Amino acid sequence: MPRKKRCWVPGDIYHITCRGNHQQNIFRDDEDREFYLIVLKRLRSITPYVLHTYCLMDNHVHLLIETTTVDISKVMYRINKDYAVYFNQKYHFVGHLFQGRFRWELVDNDPYFLEVSRYIHLNPVKAEMVLRPNEYKWSSYQSYSQEELEDILVDTQKLLGYFIEPKRIRYQRFVEDGVIQDVIGLLK
Repeated sequence: MPRKKRCWVPGDIYHITCRGNHQQNIFRDDEDREFYLIVLKRLRSITPYVLHTYCLMDNHVHLLIETTTVDISKVMYRINKDYAVYFNQKYHFVGHLFQGRFRWELVDNDPYFLEVSRYIHLNPVKAEMVLRPNEYKWSSYQSYSQEELEDILVDTQKLLGYFIEPKRIRYQRFVEDGVIQDVIGLLK
């Protein structure tokens, strides 16, 4: 049965998830994660997009991406293909690295955009890898929480634009309120 063609409109924002085939790790070391970030940077000039947030977990990736001139399917095809070629060569791996096509959800309103950004940045906390999101090196959270950090990969303007000054501190509170709500939920 053929796949449904994904509807695409320039400017659409998507929450993308790419998982390892059979739940295997797609990142085995920091060099792998660094290479994935290099792929994201390099492909922006070939298949333009705006990256709002990301989180690289061991066996999956979360991206909050806004398309500009290229269909999201083409963007993700290139990202996943380039990374899979690297991974397969490095580890002498044969077969599919990713579990099927990427999963996506259209982020079609401002509250959902904010909530998805929080969800992505809290992923390592919920997986009990760290206690606080700023302790996790492989997400875009530092781009939002540290003023002195200039990240050329992530565009922070849209997300920080929802908050009044001091924007970074208010965004941190917004994200960390999600941790507090989870703890309160466990106590009930």
